[in-house]
Amino acid sequence: MSSDSPRLFLITPKISDAAAFAATLDAALKACDVACVLLRTEGRDLGENKKIVRALAPLAQDRDAALLVENDAQLAIRSGADGCHIESVGEPLAAALAALQPDRIVGAGRLTSRDDAMTAGEAGVDYLMFGGPDDAEPHEAILERVRWWAEIFNIPCVAYAHALTDVGELTEAGADFIALGEAVFEDPRGPAAALADVAATLAKTREKAQ
Repeated sequence: MSSDSPRLFLITPKISDAAAFAATLDAALKACDVACVLLRTEGRDLGENKKIVRALAPLAQDRDAALLVENDAQLAIRSGADGCHIESVGEPLAAALAALQPDRIVGAGRLTSRDDAMTAGEAGVDYLMFGGPDDAEPHEAILERVRWWAEIFNIPCVAYAHALTDVGELTEAGADFIALGEAVFEDPRGPAAALADVAATLAKTREKAQ
């Protein structure tokens, strides 16, 4: 493992009210360095989702964090997002790659096998994510997949942490980014306190690697 710590990739809850979530997202982004925010929306109406993305994207982008949307390349284009996360390795991923690259980021998730991961990598994604908020894959399976990918391939991998206590092992496994969703946004202490714990874990893991 490199002595460099992985960067953080925040995954929001499914949002229907940008104003109600803005303070929560802002607190998370102020708490520590965040590389990327995957903004998930509750509804399917393109117009409403554009409003949500346009309202929240500057909070991330003004802090040099990329703002991605989920499973909707046209929303990414029309809302000013930095890219799109696709939960598939089939036609939706191919369509997103054609529509968005090279100007925007395209990543792939919901990778249920090594073959899926290699297919996504060969397609030209900018990153792969192992695990996710809607993925039933357990922590041990995510760890195994990250170790395998990090040892062989160069495309960055994002590892989803179901809990704050997962962060250290995922870092040691070789993840380039640690994805955090419910573990941060549902922490009763608030996102800033949760991310302070994450920062402390990353610092300890970095010391061990030196």
